[in-house]
Amino acid sequence: EDNGIGIPEEEQKHIFQQFFRSSNAKKHKSTGSGIGLFLAQKLVEAHKGVLTFSSREGKGSTFSFSLPTIEKQQGN
Repeated sequence: EDNGIGIPEEEQKHIFQQFFRSSNAKKHKSTGSGIGLFLAQKLVEAHKGVLTFSSREGKGSTFSFSLPTIEKQQGN
């Protein structure tokens, strides 16, 4: 969770695309290659999980993920 520049609503559908950087991130000359969220999503999905976010431009973003639990079988 941060209180940074946020992601413009019309660009949020692209946020997990490889090398994507939002227009306001480019404008603010923030560092980053646009690969981090792509890799994070791939890692979470590889473990059958889900990576989600909410963001408001000028207010910040919140990212979270969930992973399934593995139930131990009786006798193990």
